[in-house]
Amino acid sequence: MRFQRVAAPLVFLLTFLTPCFAHHMAVVVNKENSVGNVTSVHLSKIFRSEIRKWPDGKAVILVLHKGSAGETETLERLIKMSADELKAMITAHKDSIVMADSDADVLKIVQSNAGAVGFVDARSVDNTINVVRVDGKLPMESGYLPH
Repeated sequence: MRFQRVAAPLVFLLTFLTPCFAHHMAVVVNKENSVGNVTSVHLSKIFRSEIRKWPDGKAVILVLHKGSAGETETLERLIKMSADELKAMITAHKDSIVMADSDADVLKIVQSNAGAVGFVDARSVDNTINVVRVDGKLPMESGYLPH
């Protein structure tokens, strides 16, 4: 009985007060891109390659990581595709997709290509690019992106 009185609060603290280590992704675009807010539906069409031009006429260039579990999970939920479907889509549209090794590489590619858009961990965002609001929300705000 005494063990349960001590264990229950300890379990509560460990469960509910431990910081969340989920990766919060941010949608980033080139500084010249005037798009500051998109709906999640519009963003999913961009990442499914259904929308290939920005409002200013520049071609959309998707910048994706070669291997990022957080990005893959976010993309699968955003565009409602399985992992296999996502791989097939990337293969089918490789002419408009650039693959990067790291967040730093994504930022460099987006910074140097006016039509580029990509995902980076929210902690990697710097002032060389613009962060896009999704459904009016910024990274780390509830409902920004599915993760």
